[in-house]
Amino acid sequence: MKVVASLLFPLILVLICGVNGQRRRPPKKRVTPPPSEPVEPTELPPPLPPGPPSIFPDCPRECFCPPDFPSALYCDSRNLRKVPIIPSRVHYVYLQNNFIDELPEESFKNATELRWINLDNNRIKKVDKRVLEKLDHLVFLYMERNHLKEVPGNLPPSLEQLRLSWNRISKIPSGTFNKLEHLLLLDLHHNELNDGVFNKNTFKGLKNLMQLNLAHNRLQKLPPGVPNALHQLFLDENRIDDIPNNYFQDFHNLAFLRLNYNKLSDKGLPKNSFNLTNLLVLHLAHNNLTNIPYINAKLEHLYLNDNSIEKINGTQICPTSLISFHEPSTELENVPRLRYLRLDGNQLKPPIPLDLMMCFRLLQSVIF
Repeated sequence: MKVVASLLFPLILVLICGVNGQRRRPPKKRVTPPPSEPVEPTELPPPLPPGPPSIFPDCPRECFCPPDFPSALYCDSRNLRKVPIIPSRVHYVYLQNNFIDELPEESFKNATELRWINLDNNRIKKVDKRVLEKLDHLVFLYMERNHLKEVPGNLPPSLEQLRLSWNRISKIPSGTFNKLEHLLLLDLHHNELNDGVFNKNTFKGLKNLMQLNLAHNRLQKLPPGVPNALHQLFLDENRIDDIPNNYFQDFHNLAFLRLNYNKLSDKGLPKNSFNLTNLLVLHLAHNNLTNIPYINAKLEHLYLNDNSIEKINGTQICPTSLISFHEPSTELENVPRLRYLRLDGNQLKPPIPLDLMMCFRLLQSVIF
């Protein structure tokens, strides 16, 4: 018994000391978490270190001024957060592939002779209303792949090309294009434009516009007031289901028209929708057509693949009477000019109808 007691006594003593030690231990201090890192350093790489000194003393260190091209300034792919101070001698500035998120009023204040600005692939979501209006010599403005929600205002009248694709544009402020009578190209594809954005005055002022790209938007109707001086019109990847009667009647220069990936059906196409004298290329692929629409004799390329066409009547779609082909003639002046016809992805079965080949004698390629 004494032996057992002698063994238990030290064990009890150790336990008592341990309990007393826990009671005397000071309370744990609440650890304050370290402040979170700012978002920018984790999202964006640091700006590149300054380059070697330039022969031009006014050249920004974060850019490159080519000695043999003194009117150009290359600031592309430099991880820039803002527009550097641009020398007044510069006419061409390349700022693409950076992290610029806004254009304040002072962005180009020292470079009023600019003719070419490339701001593609940045993060621009805000453009001051006065930043561009003083650039009286600006001809090309590239702002593709940014975060714009509306077309910038107060654009200089000298502008000839405006490229704003791959943004988030859902608004065109009233009067935006009123003074752009020299604009030749307007690219707005891959944005968020819907029918409510456009009215008869939206494109007012664009008297000489030659190319308009509204592909990959949210249109259900053809926009009103489109300039009839156009040579090329892109409307792919929308939700357009019909074409108003005589919509293209006054488009005497239209040579290239794309309406792929829409919801067009025979019901939504008036007979003479595409009977345009100068139309050379017509894209109607990936729609809901069951018949080949009437075309002009001067059309050269026709894309009708991936529709629901089941049969072809060459006599009905021929823009020229087949009887006229039997009349003696030294030239093929009456023969339709169609050279390329794509019909794959429909519900057609071979062979190709003979009257189709009799009509379009200049066909060089038929994908059936």
